[in-house]
Amino acid sequence: MKYFDFHTHAFADFLAPRAMESLSASAKSPQTPDIWPCTDGTLHGLKSLMERRGISECMILPIATKPSQQDSINKWAADIMGGGIYCCGSVHPNAEDALDELERIKSYGLIGVKFHSEYQKFRPDEERMMPIYQRISELGLIAVFHGGWDPFGEGDVRATPQSFANIAELFPNMTIVAAHLGGMMLFDDVERYIAGKFRNLYLDTGVVANYIGDDQLLRIIKAHGADRILFASDAPWDDPANEVAMLNRLPLSEDELEMICFKNAEALIKVAN
Repeated sequence: MKYFDFHTHAFADFLAPRAMESLSASAKSPQTPDIWPCTDGTLHGLKSLMERRGISECMILPIATKPSQQDSINKWAADIMGGGIYCCGSVHPNAEDALDELERIKSYGLIGVKFHSEYQKFRPDEERMMPIYQRISELGLIAVFHGGWDPFGEGDVRATPQSFANIAELFPNMTIVAAHLGGMMLFDDVERYIAGKFRNLYLDTGVVANYIGDDQLLRIIKAHGADRILFASDAPWDDPANEVAMLNRLPLSEDELEMICFKNAEALIKVAN
């Protein structure tokens, strides 16, 4: 089986040691005692992991945690694309030039825009985000969101399945990817509010192997449709081998597995280009 991991992370070499040390330390909590990164956070480390696990393509999702980071992050992402590496860019909701940065993201050939509500401190369906989504829709970019609880967050879950339902309805022409199956630790709400309800909304499997039972996972996949599920690991925060094993346990057809593991991702890349 071919695999396209739609949710991975890496940092520039000079940033990786500090970033990984900070994130690893903040991830330790009673709920997540065993989170250990499976790469050193560098692009080389990610490529090595993908090669060992038989992952032929991956999407890197950088996050601008401050408005001042947009320019450097997006230029770095554009520079590293190629050889099976695809990247989204990032804009910060508080950036005065967020709309202009979206134009630059498109001009760089990046695939979409990554948002993380816990790090960027916004709710996906806030009114101030609407002009940003409108421009993303017009540019044909993909909007990728962290979904649900995050071990590095502050406790208040901002990116809920309900919020994704709201923006999917308001922006039917914007392709949305809600990570962590649409809401880490909020899987009942995923079933209630979004599973199977929006054709413009994709769900990725990033790191959910450690948090969801097979029965509920299968229900969500069947309800939402295998053509709207993306294989993802959230590496380095989980080893993609865990998500491969998780999917292989399920009674899915070969066609369904191919859609989830690589065909859906490849179709989205074509849409963004």
